[in-house]
Amino acid sequence: MTLRIGLFGTGWFAEKHAALLNAMEDVTVSAVCGSSLEKAERFAAKFPDAAPFAAAEQMLESVKLDAAYICVPPFAHGRIELALAERGIPFFVEKPLAANLETPTDILEAVKANGLLTSVGYHFRYTEGAARVRQLLEEQTVGMALGYWMGGMPGVYWWRMESGSGGQFVEQTTHIVDLLRYTLGEATEVYASFAQRHKHLTEEGVTVPDVGTVTLKLASGAVANISNTCLLPVSHTTGLHIYTNEGVLELNGKGLREIRKGQITEYQNLGDPYHAETAAFIHALRTGDASGILSSYEDAWRSQQTAIAAVQSAKSGLPVRL
Repeated sequence: MTLRIGLFGTGWFAEKHAALLNAMEDVTVSAVCGSSLEKAERFAAKFPDAAPFAAAEQMLESVKLDAAYICVPPFAHGRIELALAERGIPFFVEKPLAANLETPTDILEAVKANGLLTSVGYHFRYTEGAARVRQLLEEQTVGMALGYWMGGMPGVYWWRMESGSGGQFVEQTTHIVDLLRYTLGEATEVYASFAQRHKHLTEEGVTVPDVGTVTLKLASGAVANISNTCLLPVSHTTGLHIYTNEGVLELNGKGLREIRKGQITEYQNLGDPYHAETAAFIHALRTGDASGILSSYEDAWRSQQTAIAAVQSAKSGLPVRL
């Protein structure tokens, strides 16, 4: 049976997911919904089976879907997910879940109430490096971890507005928050300090901080810090460094570097994590076996909770307990 998939969003990520889906056997992109009909038509022209729409409700009423992919900006989440949950349509959604915590909390309640199959695009979980770290840490004691997302500010208008993106820690650095949770477990307390240092002086409409650092206490007793900046003119570094009684584990998008006394071992990520997360979701749709999905909506809600707690702490100047 051919699975009919609908897409919400017409940006780069939507096109990437659509290409992966279209390349799979007995899977077709059957509909696409954009912020305008023109955008949807332009996107649909690349996928011959896709019907274009400019309204989510119209698409859901017009096309029978087996699942949906949601690739929209943070501020646009909410109505789409709730409409899918109401109709019992499983969905894959790109991170972050929203620009706030209230919207994902409402969606999570609907997902649970309808027993909906979900997956969230925290693709770092699907890398060989992350899997190897989890294996190594079974026999090591973690002392602390340092996470980084150091680069520039994306050019899209909504990213520089707190109401649009939630800020860098919510929209971008959420990947490192999630990677920390996936490898080291939950945080119990968050303390953050953010600042506007440069971008609000040189770019129009900037309401988000361009530097920030967040200290986290973990349930295991370990401590962590995640820092980010979007004021750099170059892309510098992204990753998570874990310090244990055996040495250092440096994890990033390319792979893992394991540093022990007198020995350095490197593990390269060979597979495509985007393909892996898509394959796991499609397999779950076909079989009901969701064991390959490494980030459900409920799990991803906790990454969102942690990121939003950092924003709240930075505003109040006080620690936030989770």
